[in-house]
Amino acid sequence: MLKRILIVLLLVQAAAALGVALAAQRAWNFDWWPALATGVGAVLALRLLISLHNFYLSWRAGSAVPPAFRLSPLGWLRLVLYEFHASLAASSIHMLHGTAPHVAAGGARPPVLLLHGYACNSGYWTQLSARLRRAGISHLAPDLEPLGADIDHYVAQVQASIEQLCAAAGARQVVIVAHSMGGLVARAYLRRHGDARVARVITLGTPHHGTALASWGLGRNAAQMRHHSAWLQALDAADANSQRGMITSIYSHHDNIVAPQDSSLLTGAHHVAVGAIGHVALGRHPAIARHVLAEIAAVPLAARRVDSPGQLR
Repeated sequence: MLKRILIVLLLVQAAAALGVALAAQRAWNFDWWPALATGVGAVLALRLLISLHNFYLSWRAGSAVPPAFRLSPLGWLRLVLYEFHASLAASSIHMLHGTAPHVAAGGARPPVLLLHGYACNSGYWTQLSARLRRAGISHLAPDLEPLGADIDHYVAQVQASIEQLCAAAGARQVVIVAHSMGGLVARAYLRRHGDARVARVITLGTPHHGTALASWGLGRNAAQMRHHSAWLQALDAADANSQRGMITSIYSHHDNIVAPQDSSLLTGAHHVAVGAIGHVALGRHPAIARHVLAEIAAVPLAARRVDSPGQLR
């Protein structure tokens, strides 16, 4: 579903760029290539404005940034450009293709289930998937659909994916790495099915207590992610203390979607705070990947391979 939506949006943007190019030719007598560059530049400028608007909203609703994480003007520029690049790459390239499952031959580390966030699909994990492959880690990234469904609706898909991954990798348990809404899906799974099949949950920029920007989203899941929504409060009340201890929440003080940024703090969980990284960039940034790989490597041996591996389909 998302792939079709993205293709339509890309076609609309291409048509808009062409329209601006033709207008530039007629108005200023541009040659074709400068006119086309003007059209593409206009579309990119619009997308940049949308990204800047998100940064503004997250700043307005944001939590205080500790002194150690405060940025210089140059640091802010790098942050915005890296996040803009990450958003462009995800929506215009990676999510058009998805992320293929992988079973590592003789892998000694537990398999990883990758859960994407709101309005994304498995293609979001392209960069981290490549790192997991190089590290010899089996992994699977399902597409959570439909896009605007209740978060609890995705739990059955997660359960099926966990069983599929465990069977293919010959493992007792998986590590869940989840971005944004995916972390709430992981917690909803634990609420319903417990932690027998899950060794650790690593959330990246998950709004555990909601985000002010969810009011701009569409769908039941966006409503559930509003700050301190009834659904989030029920999830919070249902969490077992033992399950909180198996969660590591990695979050950025400069997240441009989750605001306030300290919404990623979860009592009883482990926390890793970073700075100068935007929301979409969390899934591709090298520093975040190093944290994730370190968390996976720290999982006890009991969760690792016990049987002969099968195949992921």
